[in-house]
Amino acid sequence: MSLSRLQQPCYLQQCPSPLLPSIHLPCSFSFRVSPCSQRQRRLPSGGHTSSVAACCSLSQQQQQSQVLSSVTNGSTVYDRKEIRFGLPSKGRMAADTLDLLKDCQLSVKHVNPRQYVAEIPQLTNLEVWFQRPKDIVRKLLSGDLDLGIVGFDTFSEFGLGNKDLIIVHDALGYGDCHLSIAIPKYGIFENINSLRELAQMPQWTSEKPLRVATGFNHLGPKFMKDNGFKHVTFSTADGALEAAPAMGIADAILDLVSSGTTLKENNLKEIEGGVVLESQAVLVARRKSLIQREDVRGITKEILERFEAHLRAVGQFTVTANMRGSSTEEVAARVLSQPSLSGLQGLVLLPI
Repeated sequence: MSLSRLQQPCYLQQCPSPLLPSIHLPCSFSFRVSPCSQRQRRLPSGGHTSSVAACCSLSQQQQQSQVLSSVTNGSTVYDRKEIRFGLPSKGRMAADTLDLLKDCQLSVKHVNPRQYVAEIPQLTNLEVWFQRPKDIVRKLLSGDLDLGIVGFDTFSEFGLGNKDLIIVHDALGYGDCHLSIAIPKYGIFENINSLRELAQMPQWTSEKPLRVATGFNHLGPKFMKDNGFKHVTFSTADGALEAAPAMGIADAILDLVSSGTTLKENNLKEIEGGVVLESQAVLVARRKSLIQREDVRGITKEILERFEAHLRAVGQFTVTANMRGSSTEEVAARVLSQPSLSGLQGLVLLPI
């Protein structure tokens, strides 16, 4: 499934906004987001959820009062002044994230590749921290990060539905994959082609449950329970899950699938109804950071505008040409007489 930002743009909208309800922040703007559980239900069926920032207004005195009254474990939430932005440290997601930022003129300046901290010169007072994706989510929850980019699967697995996490932009256009159940093509599974058929197999009992190998120990059990599996156990694994059924240590796997080539090469197959969720890269923020810090809201707005401008421009081109003519009107008439040259929105003519 493809999630298109052009269909459902995510942007900062000036007040007043007709989009309600929204999460009212104590100044400048607020975010309206859809719960994680709703997104998980909608994505497999082709739906789309976007996050929108809308304006709200409170007096400066009210803002200060709310910030001072917000405490965690009896102390104020923020003691540090810098803004922290978590980015994936390794793998394809890390490379694609750096490419996106570069395309948005937000290149990360990483002087020492052995260090985990860097900066984006265009964004003042911002620290970039390279972390494992699951640690980005955990540190957003703990308050050690303010913003982060991770896959939606990681957000869902390690965010645990916590309301202090907000998806600010839900489709950054890379990292596309889906979390899915896969079973062997052979043996007792040869004629099993749907999740319902898998659940109804008489082999699964309390003494001999369906064994699933996965690294998603929050999403996996919830998905299987919601789909009527009564006898199922999960074993934790982080890599090479495709080998588990052949080794006899699992009956099925629950893992991320991109092209499906690895499954096929290991004689595994996906089944109807077995997709837990669709995933791609998302921009995530900590709610308390947005509520309590004006500088975090300003940086978030800047990043959002640059991301949206880039994503809207993907696939569009500007053609510049020199043409002789006695006037701009003559040149325009000659070009517009050929539809293949006139462009989607007409011409911009600059006399020389």
